[in-house]
Amino acid sequence: MSGSGSDETEAIARASAAAEELYRLRDTYFPRDPEEKTSRLRTLADAALALLDSLPLEQRKSPLQRANYEYLRGKMLDVFPDYIKEAEDHLSKAVKLNPSLADAWLCLGNCIWKKGDLPSAKNCFSLALSKGPNKKILCQLSMLERSLAQGAENKAASIEESIKHAREAVLLDIKDGNSWYNLGNACLTSFFVTGAWDHAKLQQSLKAYQNAEKDELMHSNPDLYFNCASANKYLENYERALHGFEAATLKDPGLNADDEAQKITSLLDKIESSLKGLSRSKRLASLVSTLGEVILKSSHGKATVNVLKEGLNKAVAIIGKVFLFIKHENIAPLYYLICDSDQTCFVLSVYGLHSDAIKEGDRVILMEPHYQVIDFSWKGKHYHFQSIRVDFVEQILVNEKYVFAVVLEILSKLGAYEWSSAWFHRERERERNNGIGKRRVKLSACQSPEFEWLTV
Repeated sequence: MSGSGSDETEAIARASAAAEELYRLRDTYFPRDPEEKTSRLRTLADAALALLDSLPLEQRKSPLQRANYEYLRGKMLDVFPDYIKEAEDHLSKAVKLNPSLADAWLCLGNCIWKKGDLPSAKNCFSLALSKGPNKKILCQLSMLERSLAQGAENKAASIEESIKHAREAVLLDIKDGNSWYNLGNACLTSFFVTGAWDHAKLQQSLKAYQNAEKDELMHSNPDLYFNCASANKYLENYERALHGFEAATLKDPGLNADDEAQKITSLLDKIESSLKGLSRSKRLASLVSTLGEVILKSSHGKATVNVLKEGLNKAVAIIGKVFLFIKHENIAPLYYLICDSDQTCFVLSVYGLHSDAIKEGDRVILMEPHYQVIDFSWKGKHYHFQSIRVDFVEQILVNEKYVFAVVLEILSKLGAYEWSSAWFHRERERERNNGIGKRRVKLSACQSPEFEWLTV
């Protein structure tokens, strides 16, 4: 009997290993032709199913044995991207035979998710999690919350729930790259859902991606490099972004990461060309001559770009003239070419604004600017210019008016006053809420510098 039990254990172990190999191939193999991947998965799945079916019938008789068999069969069938009803049927049988089988609930949730039944998928994940803490389940719940947010009335609340699950997964295993990667995705999604103004979320996503990269198992994940490059792009770390998109292209050409890299270089070429053209303008001095007459109605001190330090410059305001709106292929941010009273030209990047809020010829006051010098070479071309970013629309005045009022005027003219008033109210409410403090995670025995930025 003991020999029979040992044989059964070995047979199940081989079938389980075959299922794991299937998913390893799915998650790490990215040929140029997607059909090649599908073909290899099909061949491997057929072999895994044949191995599973080779189990003698007497090893599938008890409810627990049968549950494990149904679970593995459903998992193997569900390795493909499209929904397969047969996979759902086997996984449903597995959880009925053994409701304590958390992995079966997890696989069933993934399967149901594919057919678009997100609430039922969430129920499966929640039932799986009720069996005990599990980082894989928490990551799936986090991902599902982001999908649910697309149709939710309060998208921000769903994304915060996604971040919460992602943090819980990280706390279960701070060395697991996939959990960090998922947290990075949640924070990056939050940046866009909340209006692309909170750069702290971008920094958090970047930190999470960097921690994910420490796990060697994540080095085969092209999405990690793509998403990390995206975060760097919006933080204007252009060189890092280009390297990231290049790495993503090498790992999975189907991601079209090379297109994203091309968009960056195209933008940088436009900026360089525009700056050179403006620096040669003979009318520059006369056009900025009135900037010295602008009176600040705040406690910020006037400054010019050349005296700024790298990073955030508190209690400082830059006054400039808008010379050019730089059109590019992405929706955000908006880029403007601006000159200060010293005739120093720089690039301004702004998030969360309508493109008509700032026009060529306007005077702008930029309070507490974030300053950096872009200086790097890429594939034989050198880029060098000064850049200013403002993270909140409250930090911008256009022709001595707060940008809120400017946007309201534009929207009112477009016949959207009611909507714009509501938007204005929400922005003011958000500004009030910005003062609410955040408390840091208690790390207890898991003290680690990676967690210093995590808040709950």
